[in-house]
Amino acid sequence: MATTQVCAHLDQIRNPRPKSKGCEECLKMGDTWVHLRLCESCGHVGCCDSSKNKHATKHARATGHPVVKSLERGENWMYCYVDDVMFEAD
Repeated sequence: MATTQVCAHLDQIRNPRPKSKGCEECLKMGDTWVHLRLCESCGHVGCCDSSKNKHATKHARATGHPVVKSLERGENWMYCYVDDVMFEAD
């Protein structure tokens, strides 16, 4: 019997509007990114861990905001850094 791991931070998902059209820090630095992630607590847009700067993870560690959502077209998932679990966004 398989058990389903559940994120304990669903109450922190605010469904915010993205604060920018790209990774906030990379835009300021004039750098590039691979994929974008949206902080579900505050709307920060950061680059994924496949990007060299990993700003989404850095933001989560600095703020304690646990859940990000993929901003990539065709992707419908969220990830909780604290619980290390990926789950469907809807």
